[in-house]
Amino acid sequence: MNNPQNSEKDDARSRLGTPTQTLNPGDEAARGIPGTGEDICPQCHGSGRVDGSPCQNCGGSGKIVKAIGGA
Repeated sequence: MNNPQNSEKDDARSRLGTPTQTLNPGDEAARGIPGTGEDICPQCHGSGRVDGSPCQNCGGSGKIVKAIGGA
């Protein structure tokens, strides 16, 4: 199914030269965005697995992207 709202976002990314990234549920932003950094996934504690299956929160990587800093 084609979602016009998503295609507008994809068009904006391609104009800016930003690659489209798949975010995992635990990610707060895409990798490389200023003001973010990698952290250990709180669901699998960095192992990438929960109950013998890939962690759904981090996509099996054991890492998530979090906002850092703040005012």
